[in-house]
Amino acid sequence: MNINTSAISIDSLTARLRRRRGTSPLRRELLQLTIPILVETLLVMTLGAVDTFMLSRHSDMSVAAVGLANQVLSFCFLVFEVINLGTSVLCSQYLGARLRDRMETVVGVSLVANLVFGLMISLTLMFFSVPVLSSMGLEGPALNEGAGYMRIVGAGAFLQALAMTLGAVLRSNNKAVYPMLVILVVNILNIIGNYAFIFGELGAPQLGVNGAAVSTVASRFIAMTVLFVIVFRTTVRRFPLHIFRRFPSEEFGNLMKIGLPSAGEALSYSCSQLVIAYFITGLGLEALAARTYCVNIIMYGYLFCIAISHAGAISIGHLVGAGKWNGAYILGKYLLRVAVGWTLAFSVTIAVGGSWIMESLTANPQIIALATAILWIDVALEVGRPVNILFVNTLQSAGDVNYPFYVGLIFMWSVAVVGAYLCGVTAGFGIFGMWWMFTLDENIRGIVFLRRWQSKRWMHRGFAMAS
Repeated sequence: MNINTSAISIDSLTARLRRRRGTSPLRRELLQLTIPILVETLLVMTLGAVDTFMLSRHSDMSVAAVGLANQVLSFCFLVFEVINLGTSVLCSQYLGARLRDRMETVVGVSLVANLVFGLMISLTLMFFSVPVLSSMGLEGPALNEGAGYMRIVGAGAFLQALAMTLGAVLRSNNKAVYPMLVILVVNILNIIGNYAFIFGELGAPQLGVNGAAVSTVASRFIAMTVLFVIVFRTTVRRFPLHIFRRFPSEEFGNLMKIGLPSAGEALSYSCSQLVIAYFITGLGLEALAARTYCVNIIMYGYLFCIAISHAGAISIGHLVGAGKWNGAYILGKYLLRVAVGWTLAFSVTIAVGGSWIMESLTANPQIIALATAILWIDVALEVGRPVNILFVNTLQSAGDVNYPFYVGLIFMWSVAVVGAYLCGVTAGFGIFGMWWMFTLDENIRGIVFLRRWQSKRWMHRGFAMAS
């Protein structure tokens, strides 16, 4: 396909992106996607915070047990991302190429695949909760509470798998507002359910930690049901039953080609962070506490970057599906300026208010001093992080799915993990030395991804051709 004849004009797209009067279709699409995704991400973060806060009124031991159980659950849920990431990319590209029949087939295959994976995960978590948590050091009453929570929430893992898939379908079809509204309702229902079942209010039995689990599963069941109704009324008019007559192995293969390396990149990052947390634990409780506080504070600084990167990836998927490769390239450069600019502004604001923020969270002067300094170091890190978040998403949406995985695997482990150990532990620079190595890792990967985007070697790797 000739880029010059199939792509929209660079000048035309640039004019659309820079238009000052009125709102261009491209800007409107980005806005309609970014705001709901931003709110949805914030609500998901709030959901976890509310659970922790309400369980802390029950007992500190419950918070610790459920926190560890949720780490295991989150790790297991990465399996669902294999299908969900592929679903988002393929649906976006097929929609851009106006191949609606193939898009509907992908939806059916994705739901069936994640239902199977979800049921397997559910059975595993139900029957192996005690050995898994005991192997991670949980024992006594805490083990009983954590295992009980994991059994109940794990039994409903397939509900989360289906809900995540349905949300990916809606977002890729420019209907991101629906998942946002559903997670808002889930937040409200979860708060009411926690209040009722943890403490035995509103006529419900007092179940403690198991009550939180019951509330979580009930909320996820309602979310999945509502999302099913929305998807089959607004996006896919009927379930593509033809996939059971002759299973579309090509579409399933495409899902796995996209999903495995894409989820592998996220899995590599999660594993590297677990190893780094282990290193920091050896530095003392103050360093570990400072790291925990900073990670949770800093997340709010790049929250907008996550939202606009996901929105931009969907828009780029549409352009790629339509064969508008130069349009995707220009849009990526525009998104880069926005993501880096806003993330740096937020990170500087957080660093300026770092001392006040930390004093409101803890009275330990050593933790305050460590965290305040880290927040300033992190400003340099936030130059590279938005570049990585953006281009990992956009390269995957364009079909260049293997490159982000290999880059992440190489630099996360060689620079962030090994470098953190050598600089922070061996050389004795502590958590400050480690954070500078995190900064080096993020910025090196940022440069590599930027060069990849500018080289245009990711072009023509899509899975859809415009009809």
